[in-house]
Amino acid sequence: MLEKFETIAIDMDGRGVATLTLKRPEVHNAFNETMIADLTRAAALLGQHPAVRVVVLTGEGGSFSAGGDIRWFRRSVEATRVERVAGSAALATMLRALDEMPRPLVGKVNGQAYGGGTGLIAVCDIAIGVEDARFGLTEVRLGLVPANISPFVVRRIGARNARRIMLSGRLFGADEALALGLLDGTAAPEEMDAAIEVEVGHLLQAPPGAAAATKRLIRYVDRHSMDECMIYTADCLADAWETEEGQEGIASFLEKRRPAWAKK
Repeated sequence: MLEKFETIAIDMDGRGVATLTLKRPEVHNAFNETMIADLTRAAALLGQHPAVRVVVLTGEGGSFSAGGDIRWFRRSVEATRVERVAGSAALATMLRALDEMPRPLVGKVNGQAYGGGTGLIAVCDIAIGVEDARFGLTEVRLGLVPANISPFVVRRIGARNARRIMLSGRLFGADEALALGLLDGTAAPEEMDAAIEVEVGHLLQAPPGAAAATKRLIRYVDRHSMDECMIYTADCLADAWETEEGQEGIASFLEKRRPAWAKK
């Protein structure tokens, strides 16, 4: 059984596709302490659940996520430095948990995403946005910095692009988000479900163990030297050959049949 949460909801279909929905539409799905904790727990749950193959992250209502809740900001103003550091660390932990979740994470960006909401997009493996969505790394306009989301946003769009949008805090549309690399595709509102289904359909052709290992592989290769990567990848491939998935995949290829995990 998948847990129930206060600020998010998880639904799963018969294929193992879990939809993780931010459910604070009255504040444009903005973060508060509860949502941060809920998302951290959800990442662990979904990453460990044996039936989950793919996770789709989206928002309820017309927004994806407006970033930090203004009431959370007010509490931060009154907090001690120790409390602020702890709150900041909790947000960073949540983003990392989603980023490293051993299941493909698809962002269904159904509307605006500002600040931390943009950070949520950056931790997705694939992100498709609605054509009329607006985006922004707006922290600098409040005299703040996009600190916790910066490792993920800079990795996704590069330092050059990050300078352009982070230093001004200006808003931009889906076409620019696509050009920057924040989004991988866009769709009209009425075509979003179909666009997401295309991505999900491709991901369901890969078994969960190999998908998880590939996410680890990408993360390792991105952070290590060529010498280190050569050692790691040699072991990685040898390990893959010895798995049940690897043996089934090769057998199905040689026998010209669909592997057991492939979904039509």
